Amino acid sequence: MKNLTVLTKLYTHLLITILTLCISNLFAQSSNEWFNPDTVKAGRFDTGKMWTFEDPPTEYFEEAYNFTPTQEWYENVRLATLKFATYCSASFVSADGLIMTNHHCARESVTEITGINEDLHKDGFIAEDLEDEKPVPGLFVDQCIKIEDVTGEVNDALEDAKTEEEITKIEEEKIKEIEKQYTDEKRGIIAKVTPLYFGGKYSLYIYKRYSDVRLVFAPEEQAGYFGGDYDNFTYPRYNLDCSFFRVYDDEGKPLKVDNYFKWSEEGVVTGEVVFIPGNPGSTSRLNTVAQLEYARDVTYPETIELLNSYIEFLQEMIDKDPEKSYGLNDQLLLYYNSIKAYKGMLKGLQDPVLMQKKKDFEKTFKNKVKSDSGLNEKYGDVWDKIEKLMIDLSRLDKEREVISYTSEGNPDYFTVAQELAYIAEELKLPESERLENYIGDKLIELIDSLKPEEFDTEENKQLLEDKIDLLYSILGRDDKLVKKFTNGKTGKEAVGYILSKTFLTSSEKIKEMVAEGPDSILNSGDPFLDYINIADEMEQKIDLDINKVLDQENALNRMLGRALFEVYGTSIPPDATFTLRISDGVVKGFPYNGTIAPPITTFYGMYDRYYSFDKKFPWSLSERWLNHSDEFNLSTPFNFVSTNDVVGGNSGSPIINENAEIVGVAFDGNIQSLPGDFIYDPEVNRCVGVESSGMLEAIKYIYKFERLAEELESGKCSY
Repeated sequence: MKNLTVLTKLYTHLLITILTLCISNLFAQSSNEWFNPDTVKAGRFDTGKMWTFEDPPTEYFEEAYNFTPTQEWYENVRLATLKFATYCSASFVSADGLIMTNHHCARESVTEITGINEDLHKDGFIAEDLEDEKPVPGLFVDQCIKIEDVTGEVNDALEDAKTEEEITKIEEEKIKEIEKQYTDEKRGIIAKVTPLYFGGKYSLYIYKRYSDVRLVFAPEEQAGYFGGDYDNFTYPRYNLDCSFFRVYDDEGKPLKVDNYFKWSEEGVVTGEVVFIPGNPGSTSRLNTVAQLEYARDVTYPETIELLNSYIEFLQEMIDKDPEKSYGLNDQLLLYYNSIKAYKGMLKGLQDPVLMQKKKDFEKTFKNKVKSDSGLNEKYGDVWDKIEKLMIDLSRLDKEREVISYTSEGNPDYFTVAQELAYIAEELKLPESERLENYIGDKLIELIDSLKPEEFDTEENKQLLEDKIDLLYSILGRDDKLVKKFTNGKTGKEAVGYILSKTFLTSSEKIKEMVAEGPDSILNSGDPFLDYINIADEMEQKIDLDINKVLDQENALNRMLGRALFEVYGTSIPPDATFTLRISDGVVKGFPYNGTIAPPITTFYGMYDRYYSFDKKFPWSLSERWLNHSDEFNLSTPFNFVSTNDVVGGNSGSPIINENAEIVGVAFDGNIQSLPGDFIYDPEVNRCVGVESSGMLEAIKYIYKFERLAEELESGKCSY
């Protein structure tokens, strides 16, 4: 019995210890109180792996992968990689101008070429013969044919600038001058100067533009966007997010190219090193902590709110007119994609560990500057000045927000007042010059609808009181707008005063004022109409003040970038600028949801999700996928993940091996990669791609598009 008692006590003690550890770990992951900021240090690649082609990290590639690319390798990769219009990346994949990108990059093109009685989004597009390849109006691709360093030219021009405004103006003028010197639109040569490191360096990118681009193949929407918004930014994925176009020359023949990516016979292997050349859009990894905190507290929340309103508006339009849904759906999917991305970025900025890594990097960077007398004299106060600007921006943003009378949460009286102001302005014009809604019966209907029957007086009183409290809190009682609107009164007393002075509470009085004419409306002294006039003036002044602050921020960013470049050189890549970069990584899974994401998925997973979700949208499949031939091998690799550093703009980027062979096409990142706007974490950040053998398997046995399959395998088009 004694031994049993001892064992029981030991077991109980062990159980309590285990539970305590579990609870501690739980809180360590979810509460700021459980992590020690002194133990969190910046990582080697926090600023990412988006290397420029003008300064490739060849020694690092050799150190990390025992692979030393030659200059010829870099040049071939650069010339084979393309910008796809203004929003994606692409690549040449045959000697006859065939190019590969994502299906979601081709979505607008599919809309453009869809004819009457066609539904190419639903059915997909296959150009069985060369003459069936369809030109896409307005589509172009750019090939980067040359890169030059023009830092000296720009900096020489900036030497005499004395103010932030002068710096901005001279920089713009000098950049235009350089671009004009190298641009030759008749030959399709486009020159763009891009500031890197906030202007610590300036690179001139010279492009050859091809404007005759024709669609060859696009899968149906359900295959190209399988899983819809639910699966977006997630993994494991099962998407055929690829499409193929062809570039034609000036004579209307397939373009002959020397630099293109051959198709890999093997596909990807777990642990293999892969490279992604492409055009990542933008990042904020070199921003100061103060700038990131401003983005966290102001920019991203406001952007998410704005995107939500766009989504709601577009969804209403689609519901009202389903026939126009495809064109509008292109925009809607873009907004859904954007809002998910911004929420992920915001979540990352709210992560205390990630932010502490940024603080540690900034501390180290500052110390390097301040410990050098020359650097300290030039750049030592940059961080303090930027922090002050962020405080000014926050204040201006709050003021702008509080005086707004159009945002959600304002009393409806402002909406009535704004419409009355529009009516007054239109009534000043002869009928022949007025907008349709401000003439005759339509004007009468508009006036009748100003104060709806279901107007909730009590709710609007409360909203008005809340508005007054905010005005006092942010602007103060001595502010011109506050004084005029409230007559110095507060709370319910101010509400009573305002409502006693306005004629907007009565539909009959509104009609009388309109009948008296525009001057009577505009000079009525109504507190809501007066508010609009004063608020509009104040908003214009605030916008000017914000622009001045932004000019100052740009000038300080330029100093920050120069300091960064002097301290770290090209060992740190510049932020993404939708210019050509190359990212390295390995094919590798990652921990998620208490388990492990496989590095490679197969077609079996696609069918599993189809059946698991009861064959319903967005996991439904078209007939061709349900009635595939026996030759179709479901165990073929389909999608995969790698540790490559990618962001928006990389969509459609080729994924290549050391031999510069196609092993996939990048189309997404996982949820964990969304904070990649400001920090890159190789432990969990993943690029998601469509695997080369999976693309070929589907093209051959699902779409039976032998002509395309043969061209991918041989690198030549069979005419």
